[in-house]
Amino acid sequence: MWNGIIAAYKDFFGVKEGENIVTLNEGNTPLIPAENIGKMLGGLKLYLKYEGLNTTGSFKDRGMTMAVTKAVQEGSKAIICASTGNTSASAAAYAAKAGLKCFVLIPNNKIAMGKLAQAIIYGAEIIPVEGNFDDALRIVKEIAEEGRVTLVNSLNPNRLLGQRSGAYEVCDQLEGDIGYLAIPVGNAGNISAYWAGFNDYYKAGKIKALPTMLGFQAEGAAPIVEDRVFQEPETIATAIRIGNPASWEKATAARDESKGLIDKVTDEEILETQKLLASKEGIFVEPASAASVAGVIKLSRKGYFQKDKTIVCVVTGNGLKDPSVVEVEKESKVYGVKTEGIKELIYKSLGSEEND
Repeated sequence: MWNGIIAAYKDFFGVKEGENIVTLNEGNTPLIPAENIGKMLGGLKLYLKYEGLNTTGSFKDRGMTMAVTKAVQEGSKAIICASTGNTSASAAAYAAKAGLKCFVLIPNNKIAMGKLAQAIIYGAEIIPVEGNFDDALRIVKEIAEEGRVTLVNSLNPNRLLGQRSGAYEVCDQLEGDIGYLAIPVGNAGNISAYWAGFNDYYKAGKIKALPTMLGFQAEGAAPIVEDRVFQEPETIATAIRIGNPASWEKATAARDESKGLIDKVTDEEILETQKLLASKEGIFVEPASAASVAGVIKLSRKGYFQKDKTIVCVVTGNGLKDPSVVEVEKESKVYGVKTEGIKELIYKSLGSEEND
């Protein structure tokens, strides 16, 4: 039975046998071949690491199990975070499991309702902030420094330590055959965590080569790409709507050490790719998650990839987190059709009316 990432990779996390572990059996997410999109891109060997099947629906659970486990071991009674959504949901769930109080600061009117609903139902105390994510993060850092609550944003090193498990799993699933790892970049902790995870496996002799790291930001929130703070970041991809990433330097180090890149994609490219993933691969992701695949499509059109190398795209969150972006293009797909017209509607869609 799978018992979560700490139990699976305890040798890398320094957690001893018998220590109290706070887990929701996160991790062990599928690595799904994206054969249809791969063919569209000229035969690329493309895989999707579908993090939307973690317990609260995003990759954040990997780091949160470590952060909350350590908070409990250190005697903390409460945790706090700033969030554009997924961190709040994960923090609230793990706090509930551990019996801790959870305080969440969110940018006012800048959070997907699916994620906010999670934080609320898990019992977190939600505090809207007049400002953006960066303003909220500044406030929680100040509060946490006073020592009465534990910060569980990615500034907490245990968060990034847990998120290394995504890299471990990819290596295990592909038996080390990874040429490129593409990933969305918001607060920039995950790209650095994956890079550290690959290095852990490389040093342990579990893989023979390190992959090239490819990070993708949204055009309206691309501080690393443009090498400047975005005071008012704006993108449909709320999970990466961050103008001053906390792990900026770690992310650029991962990029440079792996001889990779961090690029940007437009909201239009993100939404087109979100639809493509659903319609061609049967995988529904939130907009930010589609950034990694959108970036790979962009680079593929420029002839960037070596065809014999495997590409893994991390898709970080479930599409049900933010269903508001899905537009109903044809009313007949959702709303009622007269009974006698159903067969004709179906045959018309099939392109033939001679199948009666």
